[in-house]
Amino acid sequence: MTRPAPIMAKEDTAARLLDMKPTEFRGLVEGGHLPAGREIAGIRRWDVEELRKIFRGEMADGGFEW
Repeated sequence: MTRPAPIMAKEDTAARLLDMKPTEFRGLVEGGHLPAGREIAGIRRWDVEELRKIFRGEMADGGFEW
């Protein structure tokens, strides 16, 4: 059975999905270049599809805020 693809990712997984070190990912988040993630019951997770759209340039003109 195939493992399901994540829809939300913790910080180190999100960094790995973007082929970055967690410190690089964190720096981009702290610099406002990537969203801060969403807190769910005290746990911070990043939307995998949103990260894909950002890196594909599909959200560049979307007027979004994070």
